[in-house]
Amino acid sequence: MRDITDIADVKRRFLWFLTMEKGMSANTAQAYSDDVDKLTRYFTGAGVAVEHATTDDLERFVCTLQDVGIQPRSQARIISGVKGFYKFLRLEGYMDTDPTELLPAPRIGRHLPEVLTIDEIDRMIACIDMSKAEGQRNRAIIETLYGCGLRVSELVTLKLSQLFMDERYVIIQGKGNKQRLVPISPVAIEQINLYLEQTRSHQVAQRGSEDILFLNRRGAMLTRQMIFHIVKQLCELAGVRKVISPHTLRHSFATHLLEGGANLRAIQQMLGHESITTTEIYVHIDRTRLRDEILSHHPRNSSSSQSK
Repeated sequence: MRDITDIADVKRRFLWFLTMEKGMSANTAQAYSDDVDKLTRYFTGAGVAVEHATTDDLERFVCTLQDVGIQPRSQARIISGVKGFYKFLRLEGYMDTDPTELLPAPRIGRHLPEVLTIDEIDRMIACIDMSKAEGQRNRAIIETLYGCGLRVSELVTLKLSQLFMDERYVIIQGKGNKQRLVPISPVAIEQINLYLEQTRSHQVAQRGSEDILFLNRRGAMLTRQMIFHIVKQLCELAGVRKVISPHTLRHSFATHLLEGGANLRAIQQMLGHESITTTEIYVHIDRTRLRDEILSHHPRNSSSSQSK
């Protein structure tokens, strides 16, 4: 085991390791680096060398997060970053053991995401103004988001060269630059083809966006914020009272597949989840919807039976 003589250099190499070796996005890697900055500032004040820290030292650091009012979900993210850092230190030979192995994460209540019904999605699509220049593009966007269960970042970076319409699948570049094959529905294919014929083929793409599928009026790649605006506006027009985002269409895609009898492993692969436990949240959504359905229709739970 060797001592750290330049912590700033170690953190720079950790950031490089996350992006180049682990394939994390720049934003995720920077979040991990910021978490390590919180840890090193605390240890500097406590007079503890990072490479000599014990599990007790780390538990005291976690307690300070609680003391300043950081919520359990944010605490869990910080602890995840710290654990990644100590795995890196051990890999680099600064430590013989990993003191974070026994570091408990805060208990986080399971939050079930909002899900749209098929009727609500149909109403949103019906509200698209097809007389506008961007109407067919927006129709294709919603059908692709929902029909393929894409993350918004995957949608805005989707390339023409990733579409295999005849084979009915698309190649998606997901988190960590991992690729996956996702089936695409006939409806989505139809709407994308109409967009390509009516709009995309007549646009002059800006430099660097030549292969991008969905473009704005200036021929540049759409932003995540623009997709959020499109979805939010359609929800309001459709009278949907739920608090949603483009990610809600992804949740709805997975939930509707599960309700239709799809295998959980198949859903995991289509969504690009690294762990099956992430996908299992849709089982909880399905059970919650089933429970609500039973409670609302069971004769013993009707308002008339309760008033007797």
